[in-house]
Amino acid sequence: MLRILTALVLLPLAQALAEPTHRLFVTNEAGDSVTVIDTRSGAVEATVPVGGRPRGIGFSPDRKLVYVALGDDNAIGVINTASLELERTIPAGSDPEAFAVHPDGTIYLSNEDDGLATALDPVSGEILAEIKVGIEPEGVGVSPDGQQVLVTSESSNMVHVISVADKRLVANILVGARPREVAFSPDGKYFWVTSEVAGHVSKVDRATNRIAVANRQLRRQISPRVKPKGVLLSPDGSRLYVSMGRGNAVAALDPETLEVLDTVETGVRTWGIALSRDGKRLYAANGPDATISVVDTTTMSEVKTIPTGEMPWGVALDD
Repeated sequence: MLRILTALVLLPLAQALAEPTHRLFVTNEAGDSVTVIDTRSGAVEATVPVGGRPRGIGFSPDRKLVYVALGDDNAIGVINTASLELERTIPAGSDPEAFAVHPDGTIYLSNEDDGLATALDPVSGEILAEIKVGIEPEGVGVSPDGQQVLVTSESSNMVHVISVADKRLVANILVGARPREVAFSPDGKYFWVTSEVAGHVSKVDRATNRIAVANRQLRRQISPRVKPKGVLLSPDGSRLYVSMGRGNAVAALDPETLEVLDTVETGVRTWGIALSRDGKRLYAANGPDATISVVDTTTMSEVKTIPTGEMPWGVALDD
């Protein structure tokens, strides 16, 4: 019995320390494919046909599978990371756009057309719950403790808080116009949300469900074209990275004050972003340019561009 218990204790540690594949997976919204890039060489390793309008992308908890939201196919595509082939598709309701994977393996996704957040078991294919949220749900995030899921609604200008335990909507938080994505602090006390049309980034206190800090001056500070989309906290917690959409840049903000610390010019309409495990490299999808920008976060400079398929949208990094 001791041997079995020891194995169970060590399994998560072994998974956490598993050697990364150093692959970047990129959804090509207009190319109906996923580009697989070796981040060590910058070479395109494979192009995987997946189906209609791939956007959101993310890993299973064991990182053996890559999930892809296929909006035109009303499905989640499943790529095997060993074979780099589409293994199967799972019906996922109307027009899934973005999602987050809970540590227990459940996929929480936004169904844009129906104004729903859906909980999906990717193993059985069973839809566990459909939760009514606002108009045009978009970004999805799971709290660090796994107890809540956040969903942004673009046309309702809200972040919706869903209880994982009973799959129930428990709060609605009004934010800037057209909220896109959320990122949590490691302790789960705060989250940051980007608002594309408003040009805002806001920090929300989860204890009160109120905005604690907001930067409403990004268009003056960076560019009138700024439309914030992707948001990520650096591994050391010192910087908040935000992709600026049609502002064609990525900005580094102070997570506490949301003051702009630095910016780097990237390609056209910078959308999905990903960070290396050590935080030294940032990868940004540039839609109309059909490229990935590789950014050195120490110098905040673009050090390489890598070609992708047509209209890259989302990125997921195993690095």
